[in-house]
Amino acid sequence: MSTPGSVEITRKARFCAAHRYHRKDWSEEKNREVFGACNNPHGHGHNYELEATLSGPVEPLTGMVINLRRVDEILQEQVVSRFDHRHINEEIEGFADTVPTTENLVLYIWKLLEPEFTREGVRLARLRLREDAFLYAEYYGEEK
Repeated sequence: MSTPGSVEITRKARFCAAHRYHRKDWSEEKNREVFGACNNPHGHGHNYELEATLSGPVEPLTGMVINLRRVDEILQEQVVSRFDHRHINEEIEGFADTVPTTENLVLYIWKLLEPEFTREGVRLARLRLREDAFLYAEYYGEEK
């Protein structure tokens, strides 16, 4: 939700990553029952698409809420370089014991991006993480 006088812009970033839905504290049978094909022992991959919506006033001299070059740098540094061509369970801190669902990923990515954009003087208003053409998760942050 925008504040009066602000404009929202949305920028996309893409990355490819593999994951496995699996809980170490469950039996193999329970994991297969709950997670089905997503519990493949070798994991499976997706071509993720992240949309970051930023909100702020339009800067009169530039006509921009934030320079898109800076947005791209932040998305590259904080998300793409961290996730692209990685196995999330095995290579991303925090996911060894957390199921890397789209929901958990969007929450994790929010924690990476929100302070970066706050430092740039804009508000991270929404993240949408699309796992494939049929599934995405959206997060709007916590109520302040």
